[in-house]
Amino acid sequence: MKPAAFGYLAPGTVDEAVAALAGAGGRASVLAGGQSLILEMHYRRSRPGLVVDINGVRGLDRLWVDGGALHAGALVRHRVFESPQVAPGPLGRLLSLVVVNIAHPPIRALGTMAGSVAWAHPAAEWCAVAVALDAGVELRGPGGTRVVGAGDYFHGHHRTARLPEEMITAVRLPLLGDATGVAFAEHRRTHASFAQIAVVVTLAVLDGVIAEARVGLANAADRPVRAHAAERSLVGSSPRDDRLFDRAGRLAAERDADPLARPYADVEYQRQVIAVLVGRALRQAYADHGGARR
Repeated sequence: MKPAAFGYLAPGTVDEAVAALAGAGGRASVLAGGQSLILEMHYRRSRPGLVVDINGVRGLDRLWVDGGALHAGALVRHRVFESPQVAPGPLGRLLSLVVVNIAHPPIRALGTMAGSVAWAHPAAEWCAVAVALDAGVELRGPGGTRVVGAGDYFHGHHRTARLPEEMITAVRLPLLGDATGVAFAEHRRTHASFAQIAVVVTLAVLDGVIAEARVGLANAADRPVRAHAAERSLVGSSPRDDRLFDRAGRLAAERDADPLARPYADVEYQRQVIAVLVGRALRQAYADHGGARR
């Protein structure tokens, strides 16, 4: 198939882009990398009346650290995060672990983190990272800029807190303490498939006790999930307890996740995958914590 007819605009500033979105009556889509939008338009699952191409907007490709967070502009491509030096300390390590699981090199060269967050597919790795870290999503609209925490931003499959007249200008990822361990684990049916389940973990251990744990799940519900029950079971416990991480995995699967039945995987199978991956990622994060401390 081919896309339905649409208008096209390439603004030079964020204000011009926002004005175009505001004047389109909710029928405009923003084009950054286009790795999801163009395919959806090709199959006519998405039929925007206007495509607002922001690739010519200066400054949106910036990546900078300010106020204890890494700010990734709306045009920062996936491939930028392949180097652990992209952000100070454990955050850079985590982002480099995650990004190599996103599609293939040509797509990583064009797609953007902000675009992934805007598209809000429940299997998207960056969306799980955003929820795990409680990232801030910076939205610009006719009334100015607002920042929405990731926990409030995702409302369901392709549904978010972003209004039709708003665009994402940046994603703010909090920096992690130097002694924080990080890990990422993913299971997919084939190398080219979306994640069947993905797990993002950060683990801070102080004086032999887990001081903070963050667990984000992709494709474990109709939106990215923060595994709060699993996290609570970890804080204040010794990571040397060999059963601790497996218990947290089961809690994540049984109490935090809400997987949907699929033709190739029933709900119980998916819960088992979640439990195994969470336990595995927690062990990896604890090992990473030891390496970071040394």
